[in-house]
Amino acid sequence: MAEAVIYARVSSAEQEKEGFSIPAQLKLLQGYAASHGIKVVQEFVDIETAKQAGRTQFDLMVRFLRQHPAGTIVLVEKTDRLYRNFRDYVTLDDLGLEIHLVKEGEVLSKDSRSHQKFIHGIKVLMAKNFIDNLSEEVKKGMAEKVAQGHYPHRAPIGYLNDRLTRTIVVDQVKAPIVRRVFEWYATGEYSLEDIRKRMAAAGIRQKGDATRHITKTLVEWTLKNPFYTGLIRWKGGIYPGNHKPLISRELFQKVHDVFKHHELRHGGQQRGKFAFGGLMKCGRCGCSIVGELKKKRYIYYHCTDGRKTCERKYIPEHALEEQFADLVGRVVIDAETAEWVKEALRESLEEETAFHRQELERLTRGIEKVKSRLNQAYLDKVDGKITEKFWAERSSEWQQEQSRLMAEMERLQAADGQYLADGVRIIELSQRAQELYLTQPPAEKRKLLGLLLSNCTLEDGRIEATYRQPFDILAVMAAEPLPAAGDDDEVVAVSQRWHALEDSNPQPPGP
Repeated sequence: MAEAVIYARVSSAEQEKEGFSIPAQLKLLQGYAASHGIKVVQEFVDIETAKQAGRTQFDLMVRFLRQHPAGTIVLVEKTDRLYRNFRDYVTLDDLGLEIHLVKEGEVLSKDSRSHQKFIHGIKVLMAKNFIDNLSEEVKKGMAEKVAQGHYPHRAPIGYLNDRLTRTIVVDQVKAPIVRRVFEWYATGEYSLEDIRKRMAAAGIRQKGDATRHITKTLVEWTLKNPFYTGLIRWKGGIYPGNHKPLISRELFQKVHDVFKHHELRHGGQQRGKFAFGGLMKCGRCGCSIVGELKKKRYIYYHCTDGRKTCERKYIPEHALEEQFADLVGRVVIDAETAEWVKEALRESLEEETAFHRQELERLTRGIEKVKSRLNQAYLDKVDGKITEKFWAERSSEWQQEQSRLMAEMERLQAADGQYLADGVRIIELSQRAQELYLTQPPAEKRKLLGLLLSNCTLEDGRIEATYRQPFDILAVMAAEPLPAAGDDDEVVAVSQRWHALEDSNPQPPGP
């Protein structure tokens, strides 16, 4: 008898509280195993949010599968229950397992045809996009918090997070030093390095690591942060904060004027003309690569050599232009491959549409049930069958439940509308990427490169870069033509070319 493990997952603790999703998944998978003569040897259940790093039970399942590789089957409800990102897919694919996606009626194994694996890979990608869309609700919550004057991150130098009141308060020890930092720089007589040394001498260290001296980058970030004037900078906007300002806005403006003067003196007015400024780091020392105009005609790029460890070499812009054009060209897919992607999107959309319909029906039933309870309880209160206290307690609980169900319905509808739009955008961009790159002005080229690439480094005149998802997959697909649908030599599956891929989720710089 074949042996299998069951994996079930819910995307939030709220779903588990409903007592619906996990029991339903387990019942479905256990019934499937029984009807197909499969022996279930282990069950793994994860109850976590899409934003929480790591899944304990998923990791335990992978460990179990590595210890029991022979003939083990994985039973799961559907694609987006099993994978949270593309790395999960690669991890399981490397084990050569047989995976049964019960609701989708699909069985994947090492012997599956490449077309089947390709379609499945696209579904994995779209499942991740769906999770990302749902996670937008978290971002909306943070935006609402900012709009109310609360800072949703760790307090910057000069302030402390008060865990009891959940507010940000002034750090009485470091705040005077921070004020002096702004006053020093506003005079125009001190460089960032001068101020860094003064802050280090005063005992200021990197946030969260008392062993590391403060960096020049953090000094600049501090001096340009309007938080110290009582404002919060968030997602390109400025909002009034509830915290106490450390400096006046007049002093902050003086600091801004000094920065502007230094930028003009060092050619900052030409920054907009440099297509690749700010895109690359030095492969030797990690400092920024910047552009510089020579003889008012020629643009060269070089390392800022902020650590004084590099030999400054100048690279002409046209040499980088050719390399970036080649990188962009690698994500361009032909018409045949685009049709494969469209087919995968259509299949994936049909499944997601069915899923949404089922979820919306469930939520609608839940809302109607709550309404019915409220109406009946109200009548019972009027008839004197229940007390005012009982009515107040129960009606409050049911109204909260009703609000939660309606919010979940709105979230599902919003994610559903974005699902296909993301897929269409990916296809259109992958077919026109190089054309767009070659015909756009420098600023637009920089935007396109930022969308496609991350972790760009320059060393000895050569650019190394990582493609952002999902263009990492498209680059691999474009590298080798897809086999014909009826080719019996499709054993070299498309998915096998993806094994070298790693997720790249670069975090923005911060203190």
